[in-house]
Amino acid sequence: MSWGTELWDQFDNLEKHTQWGIDILEKYIKFVKERTDIELSYAKQLRNLSKKYQPKKNSKEEEEYKYTACKAFLSTLNEMNDYAGQHEVISENMTSQITVDLMRYVQELKQERKSNFHDGRKAQQHIETCWKQLESSKRRFERDCKEADRAQQYFEKMDADINVTKADVEKARQQAQLRHQMAEDSKADYSSILQRFNQEQWEYYHTHIPNIFQKIQEMEERRIMRIGESMKTYAEVDRQVIPIIGKCLDGIVKAAESIDQKNDSQLVVEAYKSGFEPPGDIEFEDYTQPMKRTVSENSLSSSKEGKPELKFGGKSRGKLWPFIKKNKLSLKLGATPEDFSNLPPEQRRKKLQQKVDDLNKEIQKETDQRDAITKMKDVYLKNPQMGDPASLDHKLAEVTQNIERLRLETQKFEAWLAEVEGRLPARSEQARRQSGMYDGQTQQTVTNCAQDRESSPDGSYTEEQSQESELKVLTTDFDDEFDDEEPLPAIGTCKALYTFEGQNEGTISVVEGELLSVIEEDKGDGWTRIRRSEDEEGYVPTSYVEVYLDKNAKGAKTYI
Repeated sequence: MSWGTELWDQFDNLEKHTQWGIDILEKYIKFVKERTDIELSYAKQLRNLSKKYQPKKNSKEEEEYKYTACKAFLSTLNEMNDYAGQHEVISENMTSQITVDLMRYVQELKQERKSNFHDGRKAQQHIETCWKQLESSKRRFERDCKEADRAQQYFEKMDADINVTKADVEKARQQAQLRHQMAEDSKADYSSILQRFNQEQWEYYHTHIPNIFQKIQEMEERRIMRIGESMKTYAEVDRQVIPIIGKCLDGIVKAAESIDQKNDSQLVVEAYKSGFEPPGDIEFEDYTQPMKRTVSENSLSSSKEGKPELKFGGKSRGKLWPFIKKNKLSLKLGATPEDFSNLPPEQRRKKLQQKVDDLNKEIQKETDQRDAITKMKDVYLKNPQMGDPASLDHKLAEVTQNIERLRLETQKFEAWLAEVEGRLPARSEQARRQSGMYDGQTQQTVTNCAQDRESSPDGSYTEEQSQESELKVLTTDFDDEFDDEEPLPAIGTCKALYTFEGQNEGTISVVEGELLSVIEEDKGDGWTRIRRSEDEEGYVPTSYVEVYLDKNAKGAKTYI
């Protein structure tokens, strides 16, 4: 089956069909391009969604993520961020492997089509010119033959007429011979042109047109095959990211399975446990004997002298602390005592323990810095050309002083912590559940309510400002402060998988394939901190780089 033999007379239809094929190819390119735009838009929306629900740094919301359900949600957000990255990969691969490649091929296809049909038109014009020459030669031969016949007839007529002179007859004879010779010449010319035309026509229909149409057929078949290959690539691009997307979904399932409701319940206890024992029973106060009217020492309510009247019946308000009406916080934000004496015992113990842990971390950091300076000083002593050892004395003394200051502060908080831990009531001591248990507590946490509470006219109680501040829990936000006096050490390297334009403050631009140093790995927010040189560093999206952590570097995590 060949277009050159089967479609020898369908030049115009083939021209229309090949143009339609190019239109189909361009339509497919447009389809893939719109798909890549959709993938990019979808990835952007997923990233914005993940970022929107990420906990804000140094906020109370960040503290909520100690619960397993919140941790699972945070893991889901991180996995969705990686999931969005795979859609970006789909868009990029489709653009590079399909759209760009097909657009270049379309230009080549148009040029090849134009060249083939130009050759076809040129062959058509040549055969048409030969046909016109043949027609002209044929008409000239026909005309000369007719003229020769008329001249012969005229000669015969003149020769038969006796009244015509001999000269006129001779003239007619010569004219007839001339016309006859012209007819013979036209005949020979017509025959020659006819033979040449037949040769040209045979070559046109059996050589030129078949060759041109064969090239057009091959061009069209390559176009069809190219579309098929592009469609396979289209599917393969999606198929390649399916395993990674599956891992993202598996990560979400694993995060969901890690939720521990019992653990979350225990965290609620640890977060809000006050450490106090429930109040004991209230003794009966007998007012039927005026001379023996007394107020029980174990009661948590008392009235001042001169105001012995108490209202009974009706809407009686609760009089037992801590179930009384909520008091307003008397301590303003920022007025928290250094020893957290305004908090209940259990909460105070947690805050003190946290403070001790933070101080120990700072001591360790300063100790590491001191060791590093000491090693550097030793190097300078052995190799004076590398630096002056005396230049490090001031820094070494400063670090040593900081360590001593932190240790003193740690001892102070440890003393308060030991004091609180020694005063926390044991749950087995049922006797301390009496109302008089508060007399044995420290003055920073609980005072005798019977001495400091006043009876209001409606039977409710108001507490003194000082006691209210000691018994109420003040929740404040603690901001993490980071003082990076020296550049952070590199914990690994990374390779940029894609080009990233860092336009926002704190970000850094990278080029695909670029090698950089990692100084801070992803903390769960989708960003990794990298360094290009000593004074050029910033954050890039984690999905844009491939990280290789140094297992020996401090702070580096090991991933299995």
